[in-house]
Formats: sequence, C-alpha cells, structure tokens
Amino acid sequence: MEELLFCTDIQLHHLNKIAQDIASNIQPPCVVLFKGEMGSGKTTFIKELCKQLGVKETMSSPSFSIVNEYQSGSKEKIYHIDLYRLTSIEECLDIGIEEYLYSRNYCFIEWPQLIEPILPTVFFTVSIKKEQDHTRTLLFSKSS
Repeated sequence: MEELLFCTDIQLHHLNKIAQDIASNIQPPCVVLFKGEMGSGKTTFIKELCKQLGVKETMSSPSFSIVNEYQSGSKEKIYHIDLYRLTSIEECLDIGIEEYLYSRNYCFIEWPQLIEPILPTVFFTVSIKKEQDHTRTLLFSKSS
C-alpha cells in the first residue's frame, strides 16, 4: 500500500479540507474502501467526499438499503455501499457487488472485509481511527 495522506487530531471542521484533498486524488473508475470501528465517522466522511465531488442531492446512510446512488457534479455515478449487515461473500454477490466494483464509476464501500478476495487490483483505502480525545486519525492509501 502506498500512503497518500495521513492526518491526526482531525475534528469535524477539518473534514472539508481533507475530503477536498482526497477528491483531487481520485477519479472514476475508483473503488475506495472505508475502514474503521462503528461510530468512527465513515458515513460522515463519505458524505463530505460526495459534496466535494459535486453531489447536490440529500445523502443518507445506506445501512438498510445497502447501496445508495448519487451523481457527481460532472455527471459520474457514485455508489455508496454499506456491507455491515451482510454476512458472506455470497450475499455480496447476490446484491451484484461485482457490477458496482467494475462499473467504471466511483464506488465507496463501508465494511469491505467480505469482498477483499474480489477487489480490483487497484483501489484506495481510507482508514479512520477514533481517538480517546474524540478526534480522528485518518490514513488514505492506494493499493499497489
């Protein structure tokens, strides 16, 4: 993995700039995995990243729908996928995960552990760690 960005002591008001930095480093086709414990801010960060990519519509967590689809400011599709409720790679395949992964669009995935065996060769990872002082540490990296 190639480390592209490492930030510590992140507070909510820093998200805009960090999302802007990451948005400038990605373009479709693009798979970005979001890793972190429950409540670390994965969905919040994806919403900010989508804003930086020009999404104008209201965004919500796909925890129950599993997949939300948005359109970027330059008309590319953005898939926001939450695999938390799925328990096997077979369930992921049943929802058509491979179609999203290889769609040539933006694909932002929370709780990606189940699908690691079928990921494209190149993907990005955003790892968010919740610190005891309520700040976050974020690592943005690229597979190699």
